Amino acid sequence: MTGPREIVKAPGAPAAVGPYSHAVCAGGLLFCSGQIPLDPNTNQVVGSTAAEQARRCLENLQAVCAATDASLADAVRLTIYMTDLDAFAEVNEVYATFFSTDPPARVTVGVAQLPKGAYVEIDAVVAL
Repeated sequence: MTGPREIVKAPGAPAAVGPYSHAVCAGGLLFCSGQIPLDPNTNQVVGSTAAEQARRCLENLQAVCAATDASLADAVRLTIYMTDLDAFAEVNEVYATFFSTDPPARVTVGVAQLPKGAYVEIDAVVAL
């Protein structure tokens, strides 16, 4: 890292839908912006269920991590934002496939709305 913080642009992740970076490296950590379930090729929301959307969000976060040679397995904390907490169990099933052992700390929050009408958004803090 060249300074107190370094901006990360992840070529394999969807383009940002606002004035923010994919992630910022600082203090030995990677702070990943929230990912909604956008297809990186079309920038359109994909997935008709919260579980399908959670999978795409996690895949997008993997792409952000890969841009710094990190892995989602290095995550220390994730936050999941959901518009319908009744889908909590199905999102957990998908989440468990990404973190089968030693999962990171996590918060799940119910929200009224998410960008582009998504059902799920996930952000992460990853150790470098």
